[in-house]
Amino acid sequence: MRGRSRVLVTGATGTTARALVPELLRHGVAVTAASRHPSAAVGAEAVELDWYAPETHDSALRDAHSVYLVPPPLDPDPASVMVPFLQRARLQGMRRAVLLSASVIPAGGPASGKVHEALADIFEEWTVLRPSWFMQNFTGDHFHAVGLRETGRIVTATGTGRVGFIDAADIASVAARALTGEALADRELLLTGPEALSYGDVAEIYGDVTGRQTVHEAVDQGSVEQRLSGVMAPEAAGMLARLDTLVGSGAEDRVTDTVERITGRSPLDLRTVLERELARQ
Repeated sequence: MRGRSRVLVTGATGTTARALVPELLRHGVAVTAASRHPSAAVGAEAVELDWYAPETHDSALRDAHSVYLVPPPLDPDPASVMVPFLQRARLQGMRRAVLLSASVIPAGGPASGKVHEALADIFEEWTVLRPSWFMQNFTGDHFHAVGLRETGRIVTATGTGRVGFIDAADIASVAARALTGEALADRELLLTGPEALSYGDVAEIYGDVTGRQTVHEAVDQGSVEQRLSGVMAPEAAGMLARLDTLVGSGAEDRVTDTVERITGRSPLDLRTVLERELARQ
């Protein structure tokens, strides 16, 4: 029933949403795939959605019962555009929201943390996904992936700090259940892969998979900020460099059982994901 079970997936061309849309379709769920440049999987309805263009919001919301929320990337204040959208969504009959946030951002924190905080005042059914760093950062167009392909190096200010890297497809599997099943008892879910790895570990695994010599180059925060300022806004470069130092302090050195508890299967390890993703390139 279109008006009763349709899921709106925002950021539909992004890393997690690209995995989520086909998963929902496989389970017979009607999907509206929304992005600034609409591109839908077979079976999904593609619509334009620009967070900063309110005139695109109503057509994206039409008939949707649940929404997967991907904040506009690198916006320091996504709540300014997302909260009015969500208030409009609730007035139009939206029942459930699932927000993609991040493991380092608590409710009320910066960026998506403000959206997280607002959900409870808008929806009775809501879930916030707080995944660790994506394994897909080492494939595709991410700057770490580009560095690995072009120079055989990952350059960070993380030192020997470890991260519970997670596959975007595992995030999508949790999101699908949060969007379509019984409302989850846990309002926020901390998501990781099966093990915590340093960037040195990542370089070693990447080298084993590709047969290339690959290393992690540890630098200071200022050096990372300077490197990234050449490919993104200085504010974003500074934020990412600061997150590197958080990793170095041990803030991301953890593993949770959330993926297995919600989906019934273990999350994939980095080697498996690299083999799968690099084979597609």
